[in-house]
Amino acid sequence: MGSAAILAFGIVVILLPSGDDGLLLRADGLASIGVGLFGGLIAVIPYRRRERWAWWALWFYPVFWTVHLVGGLPPGKDHLHQVAFIALSLTGLLLPVRTYFGTPGTR
Repeated sequence: MGSAAILAFGIVVILLPSGDDGLLLRADGLASIGVGLFGGLIAVIPYRRRERWAWWALWFYPVFWTVHLVGGLPPGKDHLHQVAFIALSLTGLLLPVRTYFGTPGTR
């Protein structure tokens, strides 16, 4: 879910940059597209196969959004979306934790 939202955000920013520095916004949009594709591909293939490395790699998202929230980094000034992405990514990682790290017979 978070990957799709980040990917969509990147596409919107590239297509409809607002503000004085359109080139910087487009660069941010392109970076967001890359981050969205990165997480999306990991979530669609290895995460669904229950590969542990994918679970660890997807911790990038809550760390990324927490750093943005604590550091007051863009995008946006309201930070509501950052809290939502942190909550969504933590939920997606913590709900299936037993599937990834339970007893070997249950994996």
